Amino acid sequence: MKLVFATNNRHKLEEIARLLEGKHEIVSLEEIGCREDIPEEQDTLEGNALQKARYVREHYGCDCFADDTGLEVEALEGRPGVYSARYAGPAKDSRENMRKVLAELEGESNRKACFRTVIALILEGKEYLFEGRVDGEILQEEHGEGGFGYDPVFRPEGFRESFAEMDLDTKNGISHRGRAAEKLARFLK
Repeated sequence: MKLVFATNNRHKLEEIARLLEGKHEIVSLEEIGCREDIPEEQDTLEGNALQKARYVREHYGCDCFADDTGLEVEALEGRPGVYSARYAGPAKDSRENMRKVLAELEGESNRKACFRTVIALILEGKEYLFEGRVDGEILQEEHGEGGFGYDPVFRPEGFRESFAEMDLDTKNGISHRGRAAEKLARFLK
């Protein structure tokens, strides 16, 4: 089965393709000729994921899925949440986003946080949602060179290393995106 993953994020595409490896052919927006910025104007992860998937279905007629992910920090009342990618501004600069979160948490002892991913699937005209979550904490500073986004400052519960210090297979086995994609994969079987 061929499915379009409504993303231009190379890292997300690699993670999902690896998780669904051998089961489905995952194609990118670029591969279907979609080069425009797909709107993300909703105030929930679910809303944004559905908006992106619906856009691809409506404009390109493909079965597809889209995701939206947010880092939710307890001491920041759930921020950055749905605004995680553009928390420090519209440039979507990961380093600046991390710096802003670290600055807002300076002197804060409660560093509990979670990552949530929602995947919206549109298959044969029907819509489905799959959610994954991982709890952890925000570190005092960046650790590791791998991953992307907030990975260098997020350490999942039960681990000593940040997401950025983990190899991709380990991260996928416990990550929010991995958990949501696993639910998607089980559904597609």
